[in-house]
Amino acid sequence: MRWFGSRLTLAILLTSPGAAPAQTVTAELPRDLSPWGMYLTADPLVKGVLIALVTASVITWTVWLAKSFELIAAERRARNALKALAAARDIADAAAQLGRNGSPAGRFVQAAVAELRLSDATMERDGIKERIASRLERIEANGGRHMMRGTGVLATIGAIAPFVGLFGTVWGIMNSFIGISKSQTTNLAVVAPGIAEALLATAFGLAAAIPAVVIYNVFSRQIAGYRALLGDASAEVMRIVSRDLDRAAARPPARKPVALSAAE
Repeated sequence: MRWFGSRLTLAILLTSPGAAPAQTVTAELPRDLSPWGMYLTADPLVKGVLIALVTASVITWTVWLAKSFELIAAERRARNALKALAAARDIADAAAQLGRNGSPAGRFVQAAVAELRLSDATMERDGIKERIASRLERIEANGGRHMMRGTGVLATIGAIAPFVGLFGTVWGIMNSFIGISKSQTTNLAVVAPGIAEALLATAFGLAAAIPAVVIYNVFSRQIAGYRALLGDASAEVMRIVSRDLDRAAARPPARKPVALSAAE
């Protein structure tokens, strides 16, 4: 009887309604909750959001690499040009060293030489300086705009990537709630995988936005320093031009030969 009672109790436990949910939950547990596994089982729209965010992250790091090399090279050229301008005695000497250089400092010298060539010796020195300063100002602004190219995409990624990730999260959680209503269960093992997949989009959005914002701020400071170097080079060219104009004004006028009279 004791053996029969034990078998009866085991049969009741195995056929009781409480045993079925445990087996069902075990069958519904996901086998892979890694980021790649969650991506494979995610909704197609969430997959598209994740792909877009990964693409934005790749663009961010590509811009960082390319712009870093460009800034380093441009700053080195600007410092070398500034040293050459500081050592130049006149605008002809500066043109000989930087006239054929395609850098902004070389364009500063070319603009100054062109304006001096177009101006007559009888013109006022202040007017000549103003025209040269106007040319140099436009070249300096153009150099700053040229260096800012490519950084706008970083600001765009940093601004919209969190919202794109949030959109994917909201969509994924909606699908999870729909699945909960269809399965008619609130077991955490059933709900958790869908919510984890939804939150993955937010994580990718933050991973794309945070580096973009940091890199954009770093580039903004570096470009401001580069524009300061261009301003120093422009001021150096103006000092060279001012010295040349003062030398020309201090030089005595050439004497005209006196014509001998016919009687002499």
